[in-house]
Amino acid sequence: MRVREHDRARVKSLKFPQPIEATIDHHVRAAVGHKQRCMHAMPSRARLDLAACAEERQFHQESLVFFADWCAIYLRTSITRQDFWPVASFIVQSRNPSPRINHVSWGRLEVEGRPEPYKEAKLFPGGSREWNWRETKTSHRPGIQIAGVQELLEHGSKVVLLSRGMAECLHVPRDTLDFLKERQIAVHVLPTQHAVALYNKLAQTEAVGGLFHTTC
Repeated sequence: MRVREHDRARVKSLKFPQPIEATIDHHVRAAVGHKQRCMHAMPSRARLDLAACAEERQFHQESLVFFADWCAIYLRTSITRQDFWPVASFIVQSRNPSPRINHVSWGRLEVEGRPEPYKEAKLFPGGSREWNWRETKTSHRPGIQIAGVQELLEHGSKVVLLSRGMAECLHVPRDTLDFLKERQIAVHVLPTQHAVALYNKLAQTEAVGGLFHTTC
């Protein structure tokens, strides 16, 4: 049986689409350029300061030691919460103690941590230095000035010893005593040898400072 030409099933020739590579390649540079324009510049990485890190680590370690000391006292004793903080305060003070006086004689005061002796000295929690009378215009009369004791308080002294010399020739004006009293600072005015003995005793448990005159 013959099939006529117009009776055949009409089969459309398949037309394959063009490869997409050309399209992609055609726009790739524009796309990359567009992305580069949209990206924000990244800041350069900061340099790591190893010295600062070490100092910060040391600070945190010391803080943990303080906290551990406080907890040990609070847990191992029967003190109340109200009594705990004064004890903790003493722990902190004891880590920055007042230097001990090793020897006193006429014109000579030997202090712990000091290679050379003083003639006139300021002692306070954490250190000591030469007591220069000219800095505060101090003389035997009228005596120890307010400016002379202020530095002791700035270093955290809660008790102050004022020595009057070996022969008690150095005076202490009422204004100086009132200045300390107003700030609730306990003050002891004594001959130098007695002042040294009391200072060393108080330095074991108190934040104590003192002005020491080793001659007349």
